[in-house]
Amino acid sequence: MPGSHKLCMIPGPVEFDEAVLAAMAAPATSHVSPNFIETFGSTIELCRKVFLAPNGQPFIIAGSGTLTWDITAANLVEPGENVLVVNTGVFGDWFGECLGVYGANVTHVRAPFGARPSLEEIEKALTAKKYKLITVTHVDTSTSVFVDIKSIAKMVKEKSPDTLIALDGVCSVGAEEIRQEEWGLDVVMTASQKALGTPPGLAIMVVSQRALEVAANRKAEPRTYFGSFKKWLPIMKQYEARKPSYFATPSVQLILALHTSLKQLVDQGMETRFAKHREASKKVKDALEKWGLKLVPHSRDIAANTLSAVYYPDGIKGPELLQKIGAAGVVVAGGLHPEHAAKYFRIGHMNVSAVNEAENGHLDKTLHAIESALKVKRHPSPSL
Repeated sequence: MPGSHKLCMIPGPVEFDEAVLAAMAAPATSHVSPNFIETFGSTIELCRKVFLAPNGQPFIIAGSGTLTWDITAANLVEPGENVLVVNTGVFGDWFGECLGVYGANVTHVRAPFGARPSLEEIEKALTAKKYKLITVTHVDTSTSVFVDIKSIAKMVKEKSPDTLIALDGVCSVGAEEIRQEEWGLDVVMTASQKALGTPPGLAIMVVSQRALEVAANRKAEPRTYFGSFKKWLPIMKQYEARKPSYFATPSVQLILALHTSLKQLVDQGMETRFAKHREASKKVKDALEKWGLKLVPHSRDIAANTLSAVYYPDGIKGPELLQKIGAAGVVVAGGLHPEHAAKYFRIGHMNVSAVNEAENGHLDKTLHAIESALKVKRHPSPSL
């Protein structure tokens, strides 16, 4: 029932705009009907505007954001080639694992929990040997650590220009500043359910022409069928040309919803969108720190604008705090990093919760729920 809905303030899925949800309710529609062909073609074009990649090739495929790892690894890396993973949490671990499945020799540049590798550390690793690909998690949802992809990309272009640059932007695209073409990013990956403001189910990525050429000139066929650029590129091109095509059935209603959301993003303007998420992040983090809570990122300048990860205060049991926040009508997320999960919780602030705060009050309601939950009687620390 609508009245029982709790405000979803986890780091995705996020709260959705009513027009996006209305698009999801479209009746059964053929994936080769003229109206859907037009919408799908327009959605592909809108992706270029959101990613700021006017010459990039968008791919919109049924699946979660994790599928974009598979597609990147399978198409751009051949067995035995070296890949450098800039790792700031669980999602760096998992992306590295995925690359290994496709035969890559993976090297991780890691940092302590809540920190990020320095540019100097990344440069040292990059120049130690030849790398086919470097992957960067823009915002690792397990730590809320933000990585300066602009500076990394500039360094890679100077020190190892043949190395392809892939950005995992699942928790950043549509919220954090990304200028794919200007910064020279070869692949930017995301999913529908975070800052793009659409229910889960779409893997979305934009690929540079350079990366497509690398994939087309592989020595061996990619070890994937569903995720092959060769299978999907003609489909995307046909739909963009407003012609029907078929390889695997697209998620019709999700694409209708994505089109609605992307139009809203573009109409709002990406610069405004970036600024709104910075403002929302500051509001949440200022309040948390005012209450004496400690953020997981070691400093605010490496903390994401799309979510906040914060340690539980001493004397408060995490499950009890989350339960009390939920009782106030707000759902936030527990920790995700396996070594530290019981120590912290996470608050998402993306999409309408960030950009339409004045109208919907999502941030105020969330902060009020957290503040009220923090006022419960704290458990005394055990004596030594």
